[in-house]
Amino acid sequence: MGHTDEATAPMDMGKGAWRDLQGSVAYQLLELLAQSKSCTLESEQNDNWDAETTNTNLDIHQLNIMSSKLLRWGIASAGKISEDFVIAVGALPSTEHKVQAVAARSLERAQEFARKHEIPNSYGSYIELAQDEDVDVVYIGALNTQHYELSVLMLNHGKHVLCEKSLAMNRKQAEGIVAAAKVNKRFFMEAVWSRFFPSYQYVKELIATKKIGDIQAVEANLGFPMLEVERLQKRDLGGGVIYDLGIYAIQAIQWAFQEKPQNIEATGTLNAEGIDNEVSATLTYSGGRQAHLHLSSLEKLNNTAVITGTKGQVTLIDFYGPNILIDIDGKQKEWLPPQGKFPTNYTNTICLLYEAAAVRQSILAGERENQTVTYADSLLFAEIQDSLRNQIGVLNQYDEQ
Repeated sequence: MGHTDEATAPMDMGKGAWRDLQGSVAYQLLELLAQSKSCTLESEQNDNWDAETTNTNLDIHQLNIMSSKLLRWGIASAGKISEDFVIAVGALPSTEHKVQAVAARSLERAQEFARKHEIPNSYGSYIELAQDEDVDVVYIGALNTQHYELSVLMLNHGKHVLCEKSLAMNRKQAEGIVAAAKVNKRFFMEAVWSRFFPSYQYVKELIATKKIGDIQAVEANLGFPMLEVERLQKRDLGGGVIYDLGIYAIQAIQWAFQEKPQNIEATGTLNAEGIDNEVSATLTYSGGRQAHLHLSSLEKLNNTAVITGTKGQVTLIDFYGPNILIDIDGKQKEWLPPQGKFPTNYTNTICLLYEAAAVRQSILAGERENQTVTYADSLLFAEIQDSLRNQIGVLNQYDEQ
């Protein structure tokens, strides 16, 4: 792509919009994407896909372009996703990111986590982490039911916050978190890591430049057999596929349409505790355009997001964390993930480093929110989740507060 100024912005894209794109993490990733080396890989032939694969590598050190100032992270919760986040941050330049502290409900667990990952400070309570003056920003990897309380706690103690999705148990809680971020004048973002993948940034370019045409439809299916995963089956643990998997489908759909749905219709099945384990929904947008989602904790689905425009379609493979997509020309495009010091617990979560790098850029720029996942985005995600839950009869104690 190379550097492009206003004079050479795409003809179908306004200069103001082009300036916005140039200033975003999306544009920085796209610049790197254009500069990186592409090669053709062998791929199994698919009946509908061209077997040619474009493989593009990104130098993760190039993502941190603003300054060498060190950002000191605190980690709230010592679970598996928190461990993967620490491993991902460890793959970024040590002059720019440092994990300074970890807190868990058990001091012993926090200390064990700290020893394993060489973290200086460990705490057996979250208030101690909030009071640690050597921490700039806190990553919250706790259960969904704890997100509101921990986010507000950290923000009220002057910390910037990156909180795992789903952000909150309902829109009301999400509004409370955003309000705390605004009052305390601190950076806050819901950790929708998918959007920071090079594949998502590539899709954003296809949409922004109209290479895919006007968006007409999206279909997002995501499912895994997870009946044995306790946190997904228990009401008091914030369970259900809408919270756990639904956020991925919702954000992908919104990435394409970029407007509030005019109507939502949902059906689903519940377990014995009244927690959703399968959900299907249709979201209708302006002009009668529609998105369909299907979520399941009962079985594995194809786990793709297909975005269709007037000029073609693009398919994100394993769209919750995709390094592979099928482009509008039918060819497979692949980005090799970076390497960490340790293996991660979940697939592709080394790529959490993309959102960590974006958080640092925003904080150093004095921003209170990141344009890839804005406050408005998170509030709308929560509102759509509320609509899905209400229609299939999933309620929790937080809806009554």
